[in-house]
Amino acid sequence: MSKLLEGKVALVTGAGRGIGREHALMLAEHGAKVVVNDLGGDEHGEGGSLTPAMEVVEEIQAMGGEAVVNGGNVADFGQAAEMVQQAIDTWGDINIIINNAGILRDRMVFSLSEDDWDAVIGVHLKGTFGPSHHAAVYWRNKSKAGEEVYGRIINTSSPSGIYGNVGQTNYGAAKAGIAAFTVIAAQELYKYGVTVNALAPTAWTRMTAPLMGGDQAPEDLQEKISPRWIAVIATWLASPEAAKVTGRVFDVRGEQLGIAEGWHLGPTATQPDDPTQLYPVVKDLMARARLNANMNGVDHEGPGFPPKEI
Repeated sequence: MSKLLEGKVALVTGAGRGIGREHALMLAEHGAKVVVNDLGGDEHGEGGSLTPAMEVVEEIQAMGGEAVVNGGNVADFGQAAEMVQQAIDTWGDINIIINNAGILRDRMVFSLSEDDWDAVIGVHLKGTFGPSHHAAVYWRNKSKAGEEVYGRIINTSSPSGIYGNVGQTNYGAAKAGIAAFTVIAAQELYKYGVTVNALAPTAWTRMTAPLMGGDQAPEDLQEKISPRWIAVIATWLASPEAAKVTGRVFDVRGEQLGIAEGWHLGPTATQPDDPTQLYPVVKDLMARARLNANMNGVDHEGPGFPPKEI
């Protein structure tokens, strides 16, 4: 097998289980040296253990690869800096950041506590910013010093963020923010030789299994949406072949790979300055506008979704 990432150095956050584990293993299969970060908490962000990250490192070493453990918290700005620096101190460089760490605290908006909100926003959104920021500083300084830069940032958004899902206002807001972060950071870092992309994965993990029916789900579903499928596009995006791919959000569902196209301005009209005259204007705009997408990314009309007609 040809290797796409020979000699490259990667940091994968949340790499002890699920999608992150598959990222770390596949990057290593393709020659990358990997900092395997995982706080080792549960799906709600509570507790901690180095065991999951250590097990992934041992798997990589068993296949002849190089990897080290990091148990830092991505939501802590200082610890995010330390995990990036660990890669540089260990192997002399950092080339790939995969921001994957995440937790779930699903509640309807009227049931969400402040802590539920802060924890999810912290891990997902701040946890994407921290490693990305510290790596970007390193790459920018290299570029300014006249050194060649090889930089890849691969973030983890979600269908819940780019399409929306009931019960996930905190998670969806964080994931939508990550998609926007990706688009903007791609514009900011391109001149330094850094690409920034995001994945919106649908995969069977300990976090998503209960949402997909758990033990009642179809027997073949777990294999059809194995997290390994997510690692395929992530590994490719980390490779030299993806040098001109940036600012994209890839929707990944097993074998199906697509690009989510983001916000575009739809129909427009001239607004009167009297709100009593606005009804027919908005009625016309609504009739001409695309419906919001459902979790499959396609137009949908139904309870909770804006209708075509008012």
